[in-house]
Amino acid sequence: MARAASSARPTRNQRAKTEAILEAALDVFSTQGFRGATLDAIAEAAGLSKPNLLYYFASKEEVYTRLLDRLLEAWLEPLRRLDAAGEPLAEIRAYIRRKLEMARDYPRESRLFANEVLQGAPRIRETLAGPLRALVDEKAALIRDWSRAGRIARVDPHHLIFSIWAVTQHYADFDAQVRAVLGRDDPARFQDAERFLVHLYTGGLAPTPLAGD
Repeated sequence: MARAASSARPTRNQRAKTEAILEAALDVFSTQGFRGATLDAIAEAAGLSKPNLLYYFASKEEVYTRLLDRLLEAWLEPLRRLDAAGEPLAEIRAYIRRKLEMARDYPRESRLFANEVLQGAPRIRETLAGPLRALVDEKAALIRDWSRAGRIARVDPHHLIFSIWAVTQHYADFDAQVRAVLGRDDPARFQDAERFLVHLYTGGLAPTPLAGD
């Protein structure tokens, strides 16, 4: 049987089936991890037979790789938007908000990424060491310039970025724990987190006035 991923332009039905498979796979991979997931489970979640799924994707690895590629593109967008022309503290606050919005709106994607990294990132190691590192280095240089110009406090820019990743993605990767400890399951937890984190980072990054100012 000819694969759907041929050079011919996919039909609307083929695009819909592909999206259904990727959506189902996201559920399966984000809860069971790559090793625990099976094509049978993905096909069942997508409402397809396994042979039908294999018409669109040749293997579990191919489905997983497609998801990771799409995820990384979306995951890097908030950092790309850190703007050299903006006011530094406002830019960092906006970055924190965007990362929390990602945690709120895309928890499955966050868990998928976390699972991959915890396994040693075997399928995205080149991306992490290449495009991701290049983007982080670019934005770290921007933050360093802000710091040297006295526009924000002296700070290690790489560890600032890492810390924002850690605290914001906690609300996706450990959402069950957050909800259990707070004793509630409502969107207000993200609003509360935003207020706290924005206050925390704003206070910590505010430039220290020079003596006599």
